[in-house]
Amino acid sequence: MTMTAWQVGTPAPAAEHPLQLVQRDIPEPGPGEVRLRVRACGVCRTDLHLAEGDLAPKRPRTTPGHEVVGVVDARGEGATRWDVGRRLGIAWLRGTCGQCRYCLRGDENLCPYSRYTGWDADGGYAEYAVVDENFAYPIPDRYDDEHAAPLLCAGIVGYRALRRARVAPGGRLGIYGFGASAHLAAQVALAEGTTVHVLTRAEQARKLALSLGVASVGGAYDMPPEPLDGAVLFAPVGDLVPVALAALDRGGTLSVAGIYLSDIPVLDYQQHLFQERTLTSTTSNTRADGLEFLAFADQHGLEVTTQCYPLDRAGDALADLAADRVTGAAVLLPG
Repeated sequence: MTMTAWQVGTPAPAAEHPLQLVQRDIPEPGPGEVRLRVRACGVCRTDLHLAEGDLAPKRPRTTPGHEVVGVVDARGEGATRWDVGRRLGIAWLRGTCGQCRYCLRGDENLCPYSRYTGWDADGGYAEYAVVDENFAYPIPDRYDDEHAAPLLCAGIVGYRALRRARVAPGGRLGIYGFGASAHLAAQVALAEGTTVHVLTRAEQARKLALSLGVASVGGAYDMPPEPLDGAVLFAPVGDLVPVALAALDRGGTLSVAGIYLSDIPVLDYQQHLFQERTLTSTTSNTRADGLEFLAFADQHGLEVTTQCYPLDRAGDALADLAADRVTGAAVLLPG
């Protein structure tokens, strides 16, 4: 039995369509794994970095996609946690050693042996995908497949990036770039009473931000109307690091959300870091982050803005993402 799947051939700009549509054998779940028949898969900027070559591939001809929603249709030997027919999600983090010092202290996202969906193993730009049953997430019933998919990376990793910005409820947050992840993190902050200022180049993204209730919008290189207690950089643009640091109030923190960032210009210590300003990164997420965020989304009814594509137009989805033609999150729908 075969399935339709996309794979990364030779990395190239998204406009040149570096993905290849192929027929592959339907994967068999191994011990402790479940197989999902894919119902939806979000299109993440990390997929774009892999396809364009910014992110070095871990293996040839990998199927991207790590925001996967599907239904269990087969279980491997010893897999008993989820019943056949259960709707589950597959996220970016798909495996850790569970024994290193990072795992044992609760920082499994820093595990040197961590593995990732759509990078170390095939992901959800396909009709079927497999995952270790212990790294699958139950999906809140309030979300249909299309709107659940972006929660699994854009939501989860954005949530961790927001927490690492250390903005207390009622504080002032800056968000640089406003795509799939940012529009969810902004809603988390707003639900907690935070004042949110969005700085982004895309006009449609600014309109979306205002519709969600942020306090102000501006260009990516503009200064916000007030000093920020913290900021999250979602745009993979290193030039924005000194801009965001300069916008921080004393003691503020800039959290960089992405796995890839272009080169950062030289920083001036007095202007960008003095007065205990902090620059930090966000590396993946823990499963605890994922469960906490999905519960928060369910409780607060976060709105997920999507732009849908059939599976056979995955290349168009990536090209639109690269050209800022996607408002919210792009989602692939098989069939």
